[in-house]
Amino acid sequence: MIGKIDDYLRFHESALSLRAQRQELLASNIANADTPNYKARDIDFSSALQGALAGRQGGLATTAQGHLARGQATGDTLANGTPVQYRGVVQGSVDGNTVDMDVERNQFADNALRYEAGITMINHQIKGLLAAIQGQ
Repeated sequence: MIGKIDDYLRFHESALSLRAQRQELLASNIANADTPNYKARDIDFSSALQGALAGRQGGLATTAQGHLARGQATGDTLANGTPVQYRGVVQGSVDGNTVDMDVERNQFADNALRYEAGITMINHQIKGLLAAIQGQ
């Protein structure tokens, strides 16, 4: 029974987790807008979500003790193994920084709105489950 409920809620759980991690990346981009040579980073959300739902982890398999274990965020991957990509340069700057504040603010607001929508959807799913359990 619990396994079926997990399966029922897994999509939104995975989506919300990825949205939260993406929000951290976007916030980092905004915070480093004036840092020389900082490169704006983001993830491909749709492929990351597909990978999370398929149960795949990005990155290389750990075959020796010296390898980094999964579950640790590095500069190139999120904690779940999703590869972090660099944004293309829209307008270059003299100091080598690739953060475009208009793009970052737009992506930040869009991601936050989609996170809130995900919360609303999972709340509706839980209310539906409660109504089914209570026989209403």
